[in-house]
Amino acid sequence: MKFEVKTQNDDLSKFSFSVFFSFVFLSFMLVLTNISIKLSTISRHYEINYLCNLLIIEKSALNFKKLSNLTNQNSRQKMWDLCREIVK
Repeated sequence: MKFEVKTQNDDLSKFSFSVFFSFVFLSFMLVLTNISIKLSTISRHYEINYLCNLLIIEKSALNFKKLSNLTNQNSRQKMWDLCREIVK
């Protein structure tokens, strides 16, 4: 007859692996969220730059409206001043 003793080492290793995996997963999600926020900021900057360049070439109402939505400015004069600063 065989007699086996069950130890708690197995449970402790599973728990520590679970905690480690949770930490790695949360860190990974944090990094992805940070990258996503940075990319949206960069994208917005390049879109404003593109619209300012387009606005200098072609002065259409649609370009003013898109730029107004991105910059939260309603005055055309303020948008012109912004575009002059960006295009310099």
